[in-house]
Amino acid sequence: MANRKDLKKIINNICQELFAESIAISLYGEKNTVVDTEALLSSIMDINRNYVNRISHPEPGMPAKVYFKDLIDNFNKDTCEIIDQLFSIG
Repeated sequence: MANRKDLKKIINNICQELFAESIAISLYGEKNTVVDTEALLSSIMDINRNYVNRISHPEPGMPAKVYFKDLIDNFNKDTCEIIDQLFSIG
């Protein structure tokens, strides 16, 4: 498992790439995708904020290994949903 600092960097980088891809789709896509992209951008920011905060404040009473494995699995699931939404918009 990576340390917390590396895990935060990874999450931030993935969210930045998703954000940039969403902006590109909104700029070069059809005009009716603007509303969908705005909702997608806000959900990307929420995911970023949520997971970085969860890294900083782990759940008490839960073993660290289990907690961070669950956190990574949930982050991967959420990012896959965002990617699916990006493909449906673009």
